[in-house]
Amino acid sequence: MADTTESRPPLPPFTRDSAIQKVRAAEDAWNTREPERVSLAYTTDSIWRNRAEFVQGRAEIVGFLRRKWAKELDYRLIKELWAVTDNRIAVRFAYEWHDDSNNWFRSYGNENWEFNEHGLMARRHASINDVPIREADRLYHWPLGRRPDDHPSLTELGL
Repeated sequence: MADTTESRPPLPPFTRDSAIQKVRAAEDAWNTREPERVSLAYTTDSIWRNRAEFVQGRAEIVGFLRRKWAKELDYRLIKELWAVTDNRIAVRFAYEWHDDSNNWFRSYGNENWEFNEHGLMARRHASINDVPIREADRLYHWPLGRRPDDHPSLTELGL
């Protein structure tokens, strides 16, 4: 299906409320750790910068996410709206994960998103820093998958 017939509500121009819905939908999708499902939120020719890696198009997005989640085990993510205007949303996020040696990390970042008129993300620019943490310092303890609605947000956790 071509981008021109696909639609991913809410659609721009975004309000604060519709941007919050868009951010939560992205968080929920990424917490599935299903690369093919996640890729459907992006245009077929979407352009990404993730740290120092440049990715273009859904096939590369799927490959990137497969590599990511093969390395970042027990991945749990929280996203929060930072700013919104028209067809752009800025978010801040933090996620927790461990490597295959059971070393735990909390990764902090910011993303800038740009959407087409159908609500598909055409651009994603992410800056991310990894901080080693002790397993005892983890804050995200929900079962793998969607963050429960009553789980604290980044702000509520003081992150």
